[in-house]
Amino acid sequence: MTTKIGIEETSVFFPKDIETAASLAEKSGIPERVLIDKFGLYQKHVASYSMHASDLAIAAGKQILTKIDPLMIDVVIYFGSPHKDYYVWSCAPKICYELGTKNAYAFEIMNVSSCFPIALKVAKDMLQSDSSINNILLVGGCKESQILDYQNGRARFMFNFADGGTAALVKRNATRSEILESAIITDGSFHDDVRIPAGGSMHFPSQETVKNRLHYIDVPNPIRMKERLDPVSIPNFHKVIRLSLEKSGLGERDIDMLLPLHTKRSIFKQLLEGLDLTEEQAIYLDHHGHMSALDPCIGLHFAQEKGKLSEGGIAVAVSAGTGYTWAATVIKWFG
Repeated sequence: MTTKIGIEETSVFFPKDIETAASLAEKSGIPERVLIDKFGLYQKHVASYSMHASDLAIAAGKQILTKIDPLMIDVVIYFGSPHKDYYVWSCAPKICYELGTKNAYAFEIMNVSSCFPIALKVAKDMLQSDSSINNILLVGGCKESQILDYQNGRARFMFNFADGGTAALVKRNATRSEILESAIITDGSFHDDVRIPAGGSMHFPSQETVKNRLHYIDVPNPIRMKERLDPVSIPNFHKVIRLSLEKSGLGERDIDMLLPLHTKRSIFKQLLEGLDLTEEQAIYLDHHGHMSALDPCIGLHFAQEKGKLSEGGIAVAVSAGTGYTWAATVIKWFG
């Protein structure tokens, strides 16, 4: 009998402070109605000065560890935002320590917003290849609201960046779900299109980089990026979804629930229309915003809470990250 490897538990955590579309309109100069109708954002959570990506991940992870002994966790993998507490620093050991997972080793996977479907594949592959591993805790935190300059119109498509934490327990002999197959595409021609200009070795921090506000996320040439990205983005979303389903012995008609990253509403609608899905068959985070790689995991948690996943249901976690990578992983739900 084939051992089922699946997601047994999920959790979410959101900081208490909220920015509404109205307050974002004041900051950005973008009308409130545009933020709601086009950006798909009514509000988003933002973390305080004292709460960081590691803290958000820990808060989510603690909820899962009320249901399983921390000493039963074999591996802790951080898959969240690369904007963390410190530069050149791994938050995975801190998370492991604070959660009390003393028998686990910890590491990070870093692929910006595309990372949750990839993290599911990595966790599944590890469990398949190493019989000594039984429980892997995936944890993610995001404080990317902090890297926005609302006066920089070049970066306006990222004004939906928000803060939060999420976690998922992936285990051998899972009873609630089974992780099926994944598909991933990378088009490295977009590697230079989105970045925080200063802070790395190219532009080491200085008085000039601070004065010129180079420590916020930026798109050097948004028009050129849009011209190149628009023709391939939706097709690549659909390609990884269809390929992950095909590898799982399924087709797009089998999709019961789509778990995408948060995007502007027009992209969300194109994504659904190309798969002949309704909005009821997807989770859209218009009251939470975009939280780096966390969105599909948060979507899975909400889908369970809302009773949108029935026994035998097929969900697809799909995301994309600047650089550019598109990734999808199929999940069969047992409930």
